[in-house]
Amino acid sequence: MTTGTDRAPKEASGRRTWLRDHSELGVCVLLLALGVLVLTDALTMDVDIAQRGPVGPRTVPVAVGAGLLVIAALLAVDVLRGGRGRAEGGEDVDLSEPADWRTVLLLSGIFLGAAVLIEPAGFPVAGALLFWGAAFALGSRRVDRDPLIAAVLSLLTYAVFDKLLGVPLPGGPLMGVL
Repeated sequence: MTTGTDRAPKEASGRRTWLRDHSELGVCVLLLALGVLVLTDALTMDVDIAQRGPVGPRTVPVAVGAGLLVIAALLAVDVLRGGRGRAEGGEDVDLSEPADWRTVLLLSGIFLGAAVLIEPAGFPVAGALLFWGAAFALGSRRVDRDPLIAAVLSLLTYAVFDKLLGVPLPGGPLMGVL
């Protein structure tokens, strides 16, 4: 005869097994939350700016948000019907090796640092540090050329967005120079 105390560990184990077998649902939840966030932000956007034609500033965010919701729903249905993601067999990737957490943490810190620096230092400086830091974190040790390439990439990106596309980016201390 099983008692309530005998059944609890079996139920917890069964729940863990079900969650492990359906772990892709976490991606569905993430996509759903991201879609809701994008749609909420797009629909509450202040659109007092001049609109140049039938496509306004809400069009692309609404399309992206709706697409994220549709993809989340389709993925959830696939996972609940038994669909499983397969591990990729990359050319140079050994799937038996653990993740390189040092690189992941370095890249995360570099992205966070660039996000913090973009307002006070401006996009050209923050972008250059982002490009250089990402190259360093991913293994490049060419300190003679990497900073120069990062600076050129950052300045080109700034010029394209700010001058050609009309997307204002913070220039920081270089605002008067550029």
